[in-house]
Amino acid sequence: MNEERHDEERRPLVEDYLGKRARVYGTERAILVAVDLQGHNAGLLVELESLADTAGIPTLATVVQNRFRPDGATFIGKGKTEEVRAAAEELGADVVIFNNELSPGQGRNLEEALGRKVIDRTQLILDIFAQRATTKEAKLQVELAQLRYLLPRLRGWGEALTHAGAGIGTRGPGETKLEIDRNKVTRRIHAIEKRLRAASEERAVRRKLRGKSDLPQVALVGYTNSGKSTLLNQLAGADAFVEDKLFATLDTLVRRGPVAAGREALFIDTVGFIRDLPHQLVPAFAATLEAARYADLVLHVVDVASPSAAGDYRAVEETLEKEVFAKGDERPPILNVLNKIDVAGEFATAGFQGVAVSAKEGSHLDALRERVASLVYSGDRELVLLVPYAALRSLPFLRAKDRVEILDYVPDGARVRGRFSNEEVSAVQAAGGEITSAPSASEEA
Repeated sequence: MNEERHDEERRPLVEDYLGKRARVYGTERAILVAVDLQGHNAGLLVELESLADTAGIPTLATVVQNRFRPDGATFIGKGKTEEVRAAAEELGADVVIFNNELSPGQGRNLEEALGRKVIDRTQLILDIFAQRATTKEAKLQVELAQLRYLLPRLRGWGEALTHAGAGIGTRGPGETKLEIDRNKVTRRIHAIEKRLRAASEERAVRRKLRGKSDLPQVALVGYTNSGKSTLLNQLAGADAFVEDKLFATLDTLVRRGPVAAGREALFIDTVGFIRDLPHQLVPAFAATLEAARYADLVLHVVDVASPSAAGDYRAVEETLEKEVFAKGDERPPILNVLNKIDVAGEFATAGFQGVAVSAKEGSHLDALRERVASLVYSGDRELVLLVPYAALRSLPFLRAKDRVEILDYVPDGARVRGRFSNEEVSAVQAAGGEITSAPSASEEA
């Protein structure tokens, strides 16, 4: 009996046999549906259409319904369900994608009524994550989110999910047999959680090592497709992947770049946030959330050219408040970077406080670097130090010509002028040096 159980645990799940989640086929086309429960339907499906495009799914039609509350059985009610079914049959749609999150029962009822596959916004985002995850940890995080989403939907999920190669919304764990053992999925979830805890410990070690580098850490956060990776490439000469689609970046990327004369910082690119972040996706943002939590400075990159810039800004602020910072935590300062003024013009920054830039054109980046330096090196002071000759050779920062100027030589050493941190001043004093003064007016001239 034990032997059989051991063999069962070693036997791969269906999703393991499949390897990477099944491809999105170019022939699969969608109708998008949104239920507006608040009476403000302007642009309600714009983001969903962008998500579908990112997943490789063309949109044939969109349907918006205004309701006070969702229908318990089908979310949209019988009449609208018939309307969507007729449109799907006329246009030849393969999948119906809902902007709202559906309960397992609603999903099953809709698939039976529409005669085709039905997925919701959460499932669509999971599909995109599965396509774009590249590191081992990111893939595990996505699989965990998928399995947690799948678990309550194992019983009686529609016929559409039993066909191999069903495409969008059914890749990986979604394309499992209806009789899959719930206990097996639970064991898989526990195994992934264990591996992710180990990965979290490894990140903590890497974070500790970065902390020993004496370079401040600057996390770039923002709504998906706001231009974070483009900005990272400009600030740090990085080679981050850039694409005009949602969730182009899923893995954190750390690069060092200059912020002032002789001063550098570690810039950390992160996963873009999204409005109403599905709870199942929170584990997939673990590295991003930690990067923001432990940073010395957070750059909130805002796409001011977006028609939904204000809502996107609030979505990021809410995510930081709910998922990143706990009550009572010491929080890093947050600087808004108002990006894409090359598209929108600087007038579009009205209503926002921050530094206006164009990451794509590389404009106004010097002003941004100055603000970053003033925040992460706020303890620097303009001083004249008397430095013993031995210390000139032993202390590396004194040899940085772009931030330290030798004024003259005296019997006890050299007088140098520059901006120094408290730690650097302490190092000079420990070597026998001293502060002589702030620069005089003649020295400044």
